Amino acid sequence: METLESELTCPICLELFEDPLLLPCAHSLCFNCAHRILVSHCSTSKPLESISAFQCPTCRYVITLNHRGLEGLKRNVTLQNIIDRFQKRPYTFCEQDPPREAVKTCVTCEVSYCDRCLRATHPNKKPFTSHRLVEPVPDTHIRGLTCLEHENEKVNMYCLVDDQLICALCKLVGRHREHQVSSLTERFDKLKQTLENNLTNLVKRNSELENQMAKLIQICQQVEVNTAMHEAKLVEECDELVEIIRQRKQVIAVKIKESKVMKLRKLAQQIANCRQCLERSSALITQAEQSLKENDHARFLQTARNVAERVAMATASSQVLIPDVNLNEAFDNFALDFSREKKILEGLDYLTAPNPPSIRDELCTASHDTITVHWTSEDEFSVTSYELQYTIYTGQTNFISLYNSADSWMIVPNIKQNHYTVHGLQSGTRYIFFVKAINQAGSRNSEPARLKTNSQPFKLDPKTAHKKLRLSNDCLTMEKDESSLKKSHTPERFSGTGSYGAAGNVFIDSGCHYWEVLLGASTWYAIGVAYKSAPKNEWSGKNSSSWVFSRCNNNFMVRHDGKEMLVEASLQLRRLGVLLDYDNNSLSFYDAMNSQHIHTFEISFLLPVVPTFMIWNKSVMILSGLPVPDFVDGVASDFQEQQQQMGLCRQESPYLTGMKTCH
Repeated sequence: METLESELTCPICLELFEDPLLLPCAHSLCFNCAHRILVSHCSTSKPLESISAFQCPTCRYVITLNHRGLEGLKRNVTLQNIIDRFQKRPYTFCEQDPPREAVKTCVTCEVSYCDRCLRATHPNKKPFTSHRLVEPVPDTHIRGLTCLEHENEKVNMYCLVDDQLICALCKLVGRHREHQVSSLTERFDKLKQTLENNLTNLVKRNSELENQMAKLIQICQQVEVNTAMHEAKLVEECDELVEIIRQRKQVIAVKIKESKVMKLRKLAQQIANCRQCLERSSALITQAEQSLKENDHARFLQTARNVAERVAMATASSQVLIPDVNLNEAFDNFALDFSREKKILEGLDYLTAPNPPSIRDELCTASHDTITVHWTSEDEFSVTSYELQYTIYTGQTNFISLYNSADSWMIVPNIKQNHYTVHGLQSGTRYIFFVKAINQAGSRNSEPARLKTNSQPFKLDPKTAHKKLRLSNDCLTMEKDESSLKKSHTPERFSGTGSYGAAGNVFIDSGCHYWEVLLGASTWYAIGVAYKSAPKNEWSGKNSSSWVFSRCNNNFMVRHDGKEMLVEASLQLRRLGVLLDYDNNSLSFYDAMNSQHIHTFEISFLLPVVPTFMIWNKSVMILSGLPVPDFVDGVASDFQEQQQQMGLCRQESPYLTGMKTCH
């Protein structure tokens, strides 16, 4: 033990290493001892920070320091761990020589005492009666940490710049005097909270990993089970195929034998017929030859007449002399051709689920209430059917968890084509689609596709148009017309001096809708949305039920609830884009030609709104039912993300700060 202790002793202070540094020469040195070496080399004209080298006290090797000084040297963590374990020996001794086993430790004195030393140093009288005595503990547990730069000072604060413990002198006169510091309690609480949070997250992560590993193990087990099942099924199916081939072999062999017997029987009958005919012909030939030998004319005529008739008849009748021979009876028109079946057998394989189909975004089309989805599949011939799944896209990026929330999904099963049109969708709404390819072996999903319906199309409602406005172009164009027309007054109609307005013919209570207004040469207008209850006898935006973007000659402004605020826009603004995102409580205006955002209202919509339009000169034309442009999508998404990060609470009119009252 003494040998081990000597190995753990610093060559400078001759004590156990404390916060040992690992020198490049492989020797170690206490941090405080190294600091004292540097201090011994400095002078009044040479500050401590300027010393860039010192010698190892053991081997005299020159240690070069970087700009961090001693902090740039590595800690000998292994040596420190050995010392910590060495200091955790079960016995604590007093400081007498020779030391005796301690019986108590005085927390006040920070010293451990044996029984004799305790009686001598802590008599039962004041002030020693107030000292706190505990069971023996190692000195390192009761003595506070001392400052690295000021040996007799205990650390009592924390330097946030250098991230280290310091004492009061370090802050007053040391190199930390200009640094930001905090109390030990504050730093302790903060670091402890951070560690607890990170530990909680780590424990949670470990739990998730354990769950994931359990699932993977379960999948491995399922793979084993499924593999065994498929192997058994393979043997069963192949045995059935072999049995079918064996049975067919027997059946075909029997058919061949039966055909052979039948054909041989027929051929034997034909041979017998031929032999009978041959015998008759041979007898007739013999008679004819005998008749030809007769030289007596009278006798020849008497005997040959009958023979000649029979020979003539036999010669004329080839069927009698030569019976028909059926060549098909030779069995050479019979063939065993199993080439097709061989190819089928050679192509035997286990059926797998089809590859995931791919949704073709560039082929998909949409209207205000329909979306036609197109997709392609590499395994089209192995696909039995397709299944289309879709739901409203809420901005969730974790598609796996979104897909698992099956309650919100609409499913269209048993699709036989590579496209499908979904009807009855919300206008101006984003949807997320999956396509599933299915066969007997299983199914696989496509990557998700985000598609959106177009905005709700609308026209100007003639019943709402001011008497001095003329609607044309199928109620898509409105023009200031000073010649008053005879129009009946209705509660829906804009009225009053200066309220030259008209409203759209739809009320919107959901979705994301985009329309554009061609402003032409008009320099005085107000465009926005309003509740049905908004007054019709005053300018839009002068009440709490309407929100508008307005131009008054060379001034652009937004207006609501009688307050207006100037905004920047080009005097050449000719095409105004309006984005109403009802679900996300916003109304935005854009310079559509230059793809520039002008202003966004945040509105907590309480009722359906209607598009409203006011002009005081020239004319404007409305383009509705448009898809949301990409540049508008980007600006709107950035705006929503910014608002979520800022944690703003939505109010009815949070943009009113800095706005002035309309007059």
